[in-house]
Amino acid sequence: MYINGNYYGLYIIVEHIDEEFAGSRFGNKDGNLYKCLYPADLKYLGTDPDLYKLMSGDRRVYELTQNEEIDDYSDLAHFINVLNNTPLNELECELIKIFNLNDYLKVMAVDVITGNWDGYIYNKNNFYLYYNTETDRLEYIPYDLDNTLGIDWLGPDWGTRNIYDWEQHGSEVRPLYTRLLDVPSIKARYSFYMKQLLDLLSDEDSLFASIDNIRSMIGGSVVGDPYYPLDYGYNYGTFLSSYNQALGGHVDYGLKPYIQTRVASALQQLVLTDIQPAINYISSSKAIPDQEYWVRAFVEDEDPSPAVELVYQVNFGAVQYAQMFDDGQHEDLTAGDGFYGCVPGPFQNGQTLSWQVQATDNLNHASLLPCLPAVVHFNVSDGPLLFINELMADNETVLADEHGEFDDWFEIYNGDDEAVWLGDKYATDNLANPDKWQFPDITLQPGAFLLFWADDQAGQGPLHAGFKLSDDGEELGIFNNSASGFALLDSVSWEKQDNDISYGRQSDGQMPWVLFTEPTPGASNEANGLWENAGNSGKIHFYPNPVSGGTVYFRDPFTGGLYDSYGRKVWEGTDAMQGNVSDLTPGIYILVGRDGAREKFVLR
Repeated sequence: MYINGNYYGLYIIVEHIDEEFAGSRFGNKDGNLYKCLYPADLKYLGTDPDLYKLMSGDRRVYELTQNEEIDDYSDLAHFINVLNNTPLNELECELIKIFNLNDYLKVMAVDVITGNWDGYIYNKNNFYLYYNTETDRLEYIPYDLDNTLGIDWLGPDWGTRNIYDWEQHGSEVRPLYTRLLDVPSIKARYSFYMKQLLDLLSDEDSLFASIDNIRSMIGGSVVGDPYYPLDYGYNYGTFLSSYNQALGGHVDYGLKPYIQTRVASALQQLVLTDIQPAINYISSSKAIPDQEYWVRAFVEDEDPSPAVELVYQVNFGAVQYAQMFDDGQHEDLTAGDGFYGCVPGPFQNGQTLSWQVQATDNLNHASLLPCLPAVVHFNVSDGPLLFINELMADNETVLADEHGEFDDWFEIYNGDDEAVWLGDKYATDNLANPDKWQFPDITLQPGAFLLFWADDQAGQGPLHAGFKLSDDGEELGIFNNSASGFALLDSVSWEKQDNDISYGRQSDGQMPWVLFTEPTPGASNEANGLWENAGNSGKIHFYPNPVSGGTVYFRDPFTGGLYDSYGRKVWEGTDAMQGNVSDLTPGIYILVGRDGAREKFVLR
């Protein structure tokens, strides 16, 4: 790192774990994100979610870093209750409903092999839990991994510690390690993932060559680092030595000897039994009558080609089977990637489908998930004709809200012939989370338009939604009430958007979607709308434009009105040479002359 040309030493860049991290890993970023620091042992404290807001010093042990205003710990409390109190013979089925168990077992293996004693298992510290709103499951995210690979401050030998007895002993509880290993099928899968990891680390030639390459890349920067010798008296010599020998103090191993010792010890301790195929990432398309319906799942096993099937019933009738493929042609992503898919539909309006994924290996060991069949109903929504009509995901200067902020926005259009009450309907930027934000108590008349601010500032007023739109590409949906099963009313997705360009339906409520260089927020997208200048009898000459002060001046006497983006007249003049607009909020307005001339100007 250099500051003003001065070298300040060698650093690593560590990605911050926040909503952007969640969005890049899980495809959504609106769930609860808990930062879990010492003494975060996941011990059961009771059913009241507020019990898990316990403090350690001036911070919460389980600190909610998203959705802080709502401050609801129900998902965490439910997870801890299931983890601690479910009978062992039921634990796997109950836990996988609410927790990404298979991925955590992989993290668990990495923590143990790398000697990450400052994480959850040994020191009840340094991890995040994220509620994935697409899967309704918590995800475990390891954090702050500096005390690894033979670094020690506590005394145990991390190079030889038993992989099945790695937790801190005594009265401390670590249910997310000890209870899992008490379930034979889970322990077998942990061992399976451990073996995968050890196979990678056993290729010393490739691994050590990679380590040596990194040492060469950073060596020159270490030589010139003025701060390096200030830590424990280390110098370039100790930097080189640390790869092959212990330095004493808190460095019990050289890097390469630690890896060799850890791998050899773990291989001696490892107990392998053939696992039932591991099934994860089960997903399906939306249940829409007479349209393609697919199911997808990720499967791992010692057998490289397990038989994977969809076991299903239509209207709870005879059990049927559909082969699932990993060939890239059955909604299974890429051929050979471990994802299997099939397309058993389409299904007709009124039908009910129940299904599970079954995987069987060459030793006839089988898994069937979810433990209880998923049940979906194919029903045409009888909801109103509500449409997402236009949106802007990067609003720089086009339209300001009542607080003067240029936030994202979207527009709803009532294409029905009856008024629609919005109060029991929902909007979301995550179609897997349909009831994310409830519309306010507003009735929208037939043919009417209503604009909402997507600013995640619901406290600013009823037209401010509890989410934002991404200009890098996202999705937006509106859903009917809970009585309908949150039936989808309308949705749209988009790619990267440019600033001050809106994306909307070319004709209100109709296809296709197009880009608007002159947006029409809160008004019709049709060619005869307020924003259309075709057929004007002349221009309206005024200055300044943009209007930066409280007064607009006209070159010629002006008779007409000034309209906001909702089509409301906010000022009127007769043979006016100037107009006072000081009481208006910044945004885009339209001047409409008596002769039909229309001009747009920006008020800043």
